[in-house]
This record gives sequence, C-alpha cells and structure tokens, in this order.
Amino acid sequence: MNTDFEDRILDLGRTLDRDKGDILTGEEIDQAWSRQMGKNLSPQEIWYDFPIRPGFYLQNGAVALPGGVSFTVHSEGATAIDLVLFKKNQENPFAIIPFPDKYRVGDVYSMIVFGLDILDLEYCFRLDGDYNPGRGLYFDRTKGVVDPYCRKIIMREKREEAYPYRGQVTVDTYDWGTTVAPRLEQDEMIIYELHVKGFTAHPSSGVKAPGTFRGLIEKIPYLKELGVNVVELMPIFSFDPTVDTRVHDGNTLQDYWGYNPAGFFSYHLPYCAEDIRHEEGQELKDLVKALHDNGMEIILDVVFNHTGEGSEKGPYINFRGFDNNIYYMLTPGGKFFNFSGCGNTLNANHPIVRQLILECLRYWVSSYHIDGFRFDLASILGRYEDGSPMSDPPLLQSLAYDPILKKVELIAEAWDAGGLYQVGSFPSWSRWGEWNGRYRDDLRCFLKGDAGMAPWAAKRITGSRDLYPPEKRGKHASVNFITCHDGFTLRDLYSYNEKHNLANGWNNTDGENFNNSWNCGVEGETDDPEIKALRTRMALNACVVLLSSVGIPMLLSGDEFGNTQNGNNNPYCQDNEVSWLDWSLLDDNQDFFHFWQKMIRFRKHHPILRGSGQKPALEIPEVSYHSARAWDFDEEKQEGYYVGVMFAGRDESGLEDEVIYLAVNAGWEGIHVDLPLMPHKEDWRLVVNTSQDFPYNFHEDMDDAPIVERDLYVPERSVFLLVSKPLPSWEEAEAMKEKDRLEWAKRQAGDLYPYHFHLKGEISSGSYSVWKRDLEE
Repeated sequence: MNTDFEDRILDLGRTLDRDKGDILTGEEIDQAWSRQMGKNLSPQEIWYDFPIRPGFYLQNGAVALPGGVSFTVHSEGATAIDLVLFKKNQENPFAIIPFPDKYRVGDVYSMIVFGLDILDLEYCFRLDGDYNPGRGLYFDRTKGVVDPYCRKIIMREKREEAYPYRGQVTVDTYDWGTTVAPRLEQDEMIIYELHVKGFTAHPSSGVKAPGTFRGLIEKIPYLKELGVNVVELMPIFSFDPTVDTRVHDGNTLQDYWGYNPAGFFSYHLPYCAEDIRHEEGQELKDLVKALHDNGMEIILDVVFNHTGEGSEKGPYINFRGFDNNIYYMLTPGGKFFNFSGCGNTLNANHPIVRQLILECLRYWVSSYHIDGFRFDLASILGRYEDGSPMSDPPLLQSLAYDPILKKVELIAEAWDAGGLYQVGSFPSWSRWGEWNGRYRDDLRCFLKGDAGMAPWAAKRITGSRDLYPPEKRGKHASVNFITCHDGFTLRDLYSYNEKHNLANGWNNTDGENFNNSWNCGVEGETDDPEIKALRTRMALNACVVLLSSVGIPMLLSGDEFGNTQNGNNNPYCQDNEVSWLDWSLLDDNQDFFHFWQKMIRFRKHHPILRGSGQKPALEIPEVSYHSARAWDFDEEKQEGYYVGVMFAGRDESGLEDEVIYLAVNAGWEGIHVDLPLMPHKEDWRLVVNTSQDFPYNFHEDMDDAPIVERDLYVPERSVFLLVSKPLPSWEEAEAMKEKDRLEWAKRQAGDLYPYHFHLKGEISSGSYSVWKRDLEE
C-alpha cells in the first residue's frame, strides 16, 4: 500500500458542506480541524501498512477527524483486539489492524488510523481472550463484534457471514437553527405512544414516506389537530428483526416492536427514508426539530434491561464479545439470569455498564435534543448482580442527579419479568415518574363493573396519593394510562374477553391472560347496533376518566379513532396490518375522534383537573369523594358501582372559583345522584354525557351546556362531567366567606340527611383534602 503520509492523509474522501452546498477537499477539512484544535495531528508510525498514532482515550467509539478516524474501545478480559475494516457493502475486510500493545492504557485501546474514507468505510472488532462459558467468558477471535458505542450499525442481509454486524463512522453537522424545546410543565403533558413504522406503514396513511421518521413528520399536523403535545416513540435503537424469524401459517414473523436492542447509541436504519451514510441521524433530528417547532416534545422508550444477544445460544453482536461476564447478570455457573423474559439481563449497576448507560442518555439529549425517556422493565435497573433488589440503586441515583439529564423526563415501567413490582415504590429521589400500572388495572376493573372498586378508582382519579405522596414524589409522578402498546387497544378492550394471539405462533400462550376486559356480550366484531353503541360508550367513559385524572395522561396511538388488533394483545412479531394503524378508521369514526379532541381541549383549559390550579377562594375542598349521596363516601364500606369526584379551585384565568364534578356510573342500572349544593345555589352545567349520541354528548360552550337539577339521574354505564362557577372573584369570596359558611351549614342541616362537615387535613394548593360526613345523633 502507498505509504506517502501526506498523500494518504489528504485522501479523505468527500464531505458535503451542508450550508454552502459545495465539496470540501481533504486539505480544506484538515485546515478547518487545525484551526479548531489549535494543532495538527500527524501519524507517528506505520502499522500494518497504515499510518497511525494513539487515539482519543476519553472518547469511546469511532470519532472522525481530518485525516483519519480515532477508534476507542475497552475490555477487561481481552488479551488482544483487532480493528477490522471493510469497504462499503463488501463481505470481506480490506484490512485487519491489531491495536499495538503500547496503545493500551489500562483496559482502554485507542488508535487513530489515517487515510480512511468514512464515506466508503464499515468497521467492527475481533477480541481474543479466554473462552469459558462456565465462567461467563465468550471471547472468540473468529467472531466480529460491533462497537458498543457505535453511532450507526449496519446489519448485513446474510447474517451467516463472518461479520454480520458492522459500524459506520458518522459526523454531526446538523443545524438546529433557532429551534428550542417547548419545556412543557408536567401538568401540561398529554403523551401519545406510537410505533414509528406502524404509525404510517399502512397504505391508508397517505404519507409519501410510509413507516419512517419522515412519514411521522408528515403526520404532525394531525397530532396538533388531536391536541397531544408529547410523542413517545416505541424503541428506535438499532435492533435485528431477523434474530427470531419464524414462519407460521405461511406468514413470516419477526421482531416488530424493537425491544431487543443491538446498540444503544445507534438509531434503527430502516426507519429512515434515505440512507445518508456519514450523517448522524439527520432524519431523526428532522423529526425532533419539527416536533419542537410545533410545540411538542419527544420521549424515547429505551431498553437497558436486556439486549438482542439473548441467552448463551444467541448471536454475537457486541457485549458478548466485549466482557460478557461484566455486561450481563450471570449465575455462578455462567448461565444468564433472565429477569427480562428475553434470555439475558443487563448488569446495569456494574460501574462499566452504569457508565455506558449514563453516557448513552447524555448523548441522546445533547446530540438529538430528546426531552425524556421511558425505561422498559425499569425494576431490573435496580437489581444487584445476583438479581436481588437494591434499596438505593447507584444507576438510578446517577440518572436522577446528572446535570445534563436534569430537565428531561425520567419515567419508569416499575416492574420486570422476574416478579419485582415497584409501582409506587420505585427508587425516585423525587425525580422519577412511573407508568402507573395500578391506575390501568383499577380503572379497567371499575369501568367494566367489578364490585368494590369505587374507592380504588377514586384514589387513581385523584392522583394516586397512596402511591405517590406529593411531598415525596412531586405532584405528577403518576403517568396514567388505560391502554398501551402492550395489551389490548381501547376498542379491543371492550370487544374481547380473551386474547386472540394464535397468529403469533405460540398456540395462544403468549401475552397477558388477565386483561380486565369486557366484550359487552359478544366476542369480537359484531353488527349488533346495541352492542356497538355500548362499546362506543365504554370507550368514551375511559376517555373522559383518563383525561379528568390528576397525573400525566398517556393514550395509545389509534385509540382516538377506534384502531383494532383483532384481539391480539401481544403483536410484537406482527409487522403487518395487524399492528399497522388503519387510517380509514379515522374517516369512519370522525365523531369519536372529535370527542377525544374536545376532551383534550377541556383538560388543557381546566387546570384543576391537572392538579395544578390555585386553591379555591371559598372553603371548598380541592378534591372530595362522593357516593350517590353528596359528601357521603366511606372508603371502607363503599361497595357500589358509582363514584363522584369533585375538584375545586381557581379557573384558567385565576380570577374565579370553578368546581368540576366527575360522575361515573359503572353499573348496569341507572342511579339518582344527589349533587353537592354550591354556596349560592349556583347551577350545575352538564358538559359531558356519554349516554347521549354524538354530537350531543359534549357541550364545549358552557352557555350551551344544559343546566341540571341537583337530583341528577345518571344512566347505566355512563360518565358525566359537570361544571359550576361558585363566585366571581377572590375579593368577594374573602368578604363573604364567613357568612356563606354559616348559611351553607344551615341549608345543609335542613336536608333529609342532616350532617356537618369537617376537613381532613389542611386546605392548601396542592393538598387534596376530603370532606367527611358526620351524622347527627
């Protein structure tokens, strides 16, 4: 090979200047780099026909620089490491360069190789060392493994090749312009969970780039129209969909969801409409920028509990070849612990792994401007190497206090497949939020009519303070949801009693068996108009309750227009129309969509539903529970199917008191409800009535909303939302407070069931006090 240093250094390939649109030569790049670094980097020796020098030991991964690339990796157990270089799309390497022993500092190997064209380059590594599965060691010099810090992972079509996984070297030249993140307050957030491909892959989506980040950008006007403001993406890290490829009933089944990551720093290339080889995530950054420009934030669903390498029979991708015994939890005999249910468990609290996860999240925040993370099976992140749970996991604490992650959302799925369930007890340092699995389960049970669930439903609707005391967890630790990607869609929740997963090829043994669903009388789709109407009402009930609950609401994409998976509650392997959103349903269910739209607007305009309003001027509790009789709610004896929750506080303007009453009758019989009497006998206006047909079930204009009597009839399986405006101003409230209190007590004393009121706790902004009833002797 040519050993002329200057010629080799200047022959860098071509790099596109995105601002000017012209091509820079290697010399021009070198000059620019020199100005930036204040010095020239030049080779120190020739090694295996390549000019090299020691690399950037503090920068893991591959770093492009004028004249070459710095490759830095580390391994505790390796005895030697080879850098393997390929031309683009070539099966065999054009060079194998061992790291010189003198380029090793501690366990870190770093080397700059000059004369490489990053536009025509792929790379991986081979590691030599002890192969002893009984001790958890899997070093094998015949296996190529990809850089754990690689920014872009290429997967060869033929996985049986010697080097099926490779990295590409990228540069970050993205221009964010003046775009800044919205920085939404937690009480303002409405999360919308979606799958990047499934959201637009169906032909009915009508986008130009279906199944990609660009396709999602095309749907941003729709998201704005709906009213959501936080988009949560199911995993977008690189994953190999072919690892567990199967054919069942003539259908090819592969990993569709993406919960088996191949790399934590690399995005999934098939989600890009175009492959710009040297650019670092241009289309994903375009998506983030477009969302921010439209006032929306983006959260990534991240998987740090396991990887796609599976059990000891799984493929070599990266960690298995780089210190398998460090990156994974192993039994004393070298077997893989499987608290993830996916074959392996990441050893997240080992210092090396903890450092990698921290650097990874910092990277996504600093380079991609990501606004938050939802951590899949997050309880695993709090286990010791032997699997036992920690009280103060160092990883979770590091993430809670990290300065770069300070303003991003950290949301835990606070359970794992090993039986560790930490909803309400996840180590938080007043920083972590949680997917509230208790909210999902309790509300599903209550809304379908299970007995004895009314007290639990009241707790969940009012912020689950039994799980998340505000003084310890903040006011918005609970992420409330009734459906998510894992389980039935909202339509299927009220169409199926049982899961229907035969298409997955596991004889219907996969997926959750306890769905707390109800088919309303017929399993699956039906033409019966009464059952169809009931199913719609049940879905609307769930919508109203979810968006009237204190906490951060999350809805599953497609639920707002009746998407169905035909009863499959675990379509992780269905990269087809089972999982793709059918956008024709939006045209068929416009009324249903508009109801969601109106309910989202209602939540945004009424801060007391979000737990963020100012306390009321009058001595009305900020939150109170009611049975069919006003103020009468005994949590220990409440066995009915009705719950009334009343919220009180200052309205959106901050100038007037406002009271909102949520009435939920989950039973199969109508019920007469005694509404709370307002201080001046103000009217109750019925804004939402799910027992009515579209469009009469929602009155956005308060002046058009019907006025109802204090004795209110709530039909079976129905939810009402009522609003009252007790007083015009704070000043008048202060002047009349004592007088009103006495007159109110006199009026109540004349009721059929006389009682006094007393407060449980103090009324102050942010505290939820319940007024109790004391029967007079």
